[in-house]
Amino acid sequence: MSDRDTVPSRLDLPTTRPSSLEVASTRPSELRSGLFGASVLGQLDAQAQAARSSGAGSAFDVCHVGVVLRAVLLVQAVVALGVLYTAGGWGDWVERLARGSIMSLWAVVAWLVASCALKRWLAPLPTAWQWAAAMSLGALCAALGAALLRYTTLATLPAQAWLAPLLSGAAMAGALFYWLRLRAQAQLPADTTARLAELQSRIRPHFLFNTLNTAVTLVRVDPARAEAVLEDLAELFRVALSEAGESVPLADEVELARRYLDIEQVRFGDRLRVQWEIDPAAGGARVPPLLLQPLVENAVRHGVEPDAMGGAIRVRTRVRRSQAVIDIVNTVAGAASRPGHGMALLNVRERLRLMHDVAAQFVARRERDVFRVQIVVPLA
Repeated sequence: MSDRDTVPSRLDLPTTRPSSLEVASTRPSELRSGLFGASVLGQLDAQAQAARSSGAGSAFDVCHVGVVLRAVLLVQAVVALGVLYTAGGWGDWVERLARGSIMSLWAVVAWLVASCALKRWLAPLPTAWQWAAAMSLGALCAALGAALLRYTTLATLPAQAWLAPLLSGAAMAGALFYWLRLRAQAQLPADTTARLAELQSRIRPHFLFNTLNTAVTLVRVDPARAEAVLEDLAELFRVALSEAGESVPLADEVELARRYLDIEQVRFGDRLRVQWEIDPAAGGARVPPLLLQPLVENAVRHGVEPDAMGGAIRVRTRVRRSQAVIDIVNTVAGAASRPGHGMALLNVRERLRLMHDVAAQFVARRERDVFRVQIVVPLA
């Protein structure tokens, strides 16, 4: 991993809130379905409706580098195999492939651009109409590609020969659309499951009651800090329950992580030491919502809380070439007393893959007595 920082086992970081409060930990049973649970599911349904209305997450949402690359390679592979059947030799095969590439590359790129531009209007259509639109666009783009081939190579095509690009374009568009539908169907449940799991982790009872008990304890001794704790908690729930966009700026995620760690700072006092190294230039990168909070929560639960001496967390963002790099590093004392299942890391990794595909990188590993998570995403 490039640009790695050397982090000692005990980071000497300034304490932002020096006092420590002993807060009773309550662990009631997990929330069952009810009014609050129904409101969460209703919010998820509203978010899904908003995403569908914008075309995000649909089979026509092809505005991604990974999708374009795979589509182009697939069509080129089909063309290469197709001309192999009629080629008289390797030289003839190369010549035929070059001619076919003029038509196929133009056609597939035109189809992808048209699908991306029209996704807002095509996504709400019934499934049958979506298939018809995708295959009609494919036939039209292939016909335009054939016209381009005719005028660039001065080739003449008989009237019946125009049927071939129309049918092949419709067939290839149908194959691509089928693959994109499978991809979209796999993406939407994963996003919904990850968001629901994250909402449940945010509202898990012991965290809620610990935070409220912290605020109650502070009311008499430090009303201003009690108010700050409640404001931070309210902001966490506001974002968790109202965020409906498919992506958010990295700067917003950093601010949300600050609020979460501010709450934990009141609970742990001197035991929790936090260092922020934030590059404003990286704040414009687009990331999935609720990305950093589960990572810093993991750092607290598995790095700071089990250690009687506490621990340190460093959150760093920076720009590297045309990418934003996020590092979250926390100290680890021996083996974790409560080993986790890695669900938060898996959710974050999967959501990054679904949003940025091959353009995003995610690395999580332990390096001696520190645990490091590094995320790389393209700048907006």
